[in-house]
Amino acid sequence: MLVGAETADDAAVYRLGPDLALVQTLDYFTPIVDDPYSFGAIAAANALSDLYAMGATPLFALNVVGFPVNKLPLAVLKDILRGGADKAREAGIGIVGGHSIDDAEPKYGLVCTGRVHPDRIWKNVGARPGDDLVLTKPLGMGIISTAIKREKAAPALIQRAIEIMATLNRGAADAVAACGGADAVTDVTGFGLLGHLREMTAGSAVGARLRLGDVPILEGVWDLARAGLVPGGTQRNFQHLQATHAVEWGAGITELEQLVLSDAQTSGGLLVAVPHARTVALLDHPRAARTPAAARIGEIVADPSGRIWVDR
Repeated sequence: MLVGAETADDAAVYRLGPDLALVQTLDYFTPIVDDPYSFGAIAAANALSDLYAMGATPLFALNVVGFPVNKLPLAVLKDILRGGADKAREAGIGIVGGHSIDDAEPKYGLVCTGRVHPDRIWKNVGARPGDDLVLTKPLGMGIISTAIKREKAAPALIQRAIEIMATLNRGAADAVAACGGADAVTDVTGFGLLGHLREMTAGSAVGARLRLGDVPILEGVWDLARAGLVPGGTQRNFQHLQATHAVEWGAGITELEQLVLSDAQTSGGLLVAVPHARTVALLDHPRAARTPAAARIGEIVADPSGRIWVDR
């Protein structure tokens, strides 16, 4: 076992031979958008993201399904599965089986299997002082999902959020590989940007400095947050960071801004700690590939406590 649960990494990695390791992960959740097809595509992209965050090439996937067969038409389930299958096909793999149960609420996701060379595994630890921090998707998906549930989100914002969440992190992973790799990589999901960065800094025994103004945040999110459309997961992320004193907030940064940086993401981008000399190459590649974002948001600093400083 090359990567297990020790540092809360994105997937398990098991060596099969000197040049081959197996990478495996599982992710599923309840609907975050109304359209069944989009829900399936987003759930599949989210699950596959863990493979890309490890530097792995996807091989195949299995469906994991919960569905209320006596409450919703089976056509809804068909659309969910079609969305997942199409997204897997976009990733170059097939869904070769799975398991379903009768459940009170729809749930969908994938078990994903990939391969990687044992010497080229990307982990969520290993960041070094002087590394730049690069983020490849904007924040705000948790807040937008809450607004959708409360029918407060504009159609154009919903469509843009769906496009971002359904975007594979393959292009971002290709960019990391093309620039020569990185010291640490993770994807930003339920624990939010700061929660996943904290796993990276604590596991690497380093600190980090972020610049709020450089963090990509989807237009429209600030207005929704001001309206109180903040999900429970985001609130819990914020409260955990406060209780553990993991973050030092710069002067004038409001609680609202702190909540947005703590927003629980679905199918978020890659967070990459890359040596400064490779940053330009890393940023150029995803921009050319039209990755949703390619932003240098801060840097890794020397601090064995794993603390994070956020300035405006």
